[in-house]
Amino acid sequence: MNLHTTLVKTAFAAATFAAGVLGVLPANAQGVQEGLQKTATAAFGAAPTVTDPAIIIGNVIKAALGLVSVIFFAFVIYGGFLWMTAGGNEQQIEKARKLVVNATIGIIIIAAGYAITTFVVNNIVAATQKVI
Repeated sequence: MNLHTTLVKTAFAAATFAAGVLGVLPANAQGVQEGLQKTATAAFGAAPTVTDPAIIIGNVIKAALGLVSVIFFAFVIYGGFLWMTAGGNEQQIEKARKLVVNATIGIIIIAAGYAITTFVVNNIVAATQKVI
């Protein structure tokens, strides 16, 4: 056998192995997941449904903060792109700089508001639970 034939056979064997592993693992993982779910249900009962308004509102806020962080990232990337493609144009450089600075100030304000709100709500909840 020459080197070319050996390389082709090795590549074919590797591709066959990878296809087999990728084809078998998800099916096996699904079976494992179902087994774990059955065991957990037998041991602890059915999983509780999330109907508490506080949990729902918290999940909505987390999703909104995730969206805000994606928007911030997009603004910073766009500002960086403008800055890099300015080619010495001072007006475009200033526009890009302002965009990045304003996006950073915005994300800091949002993070601070979230931190303050979380702090206040946690302290109010802790104070009311001590009274009861």
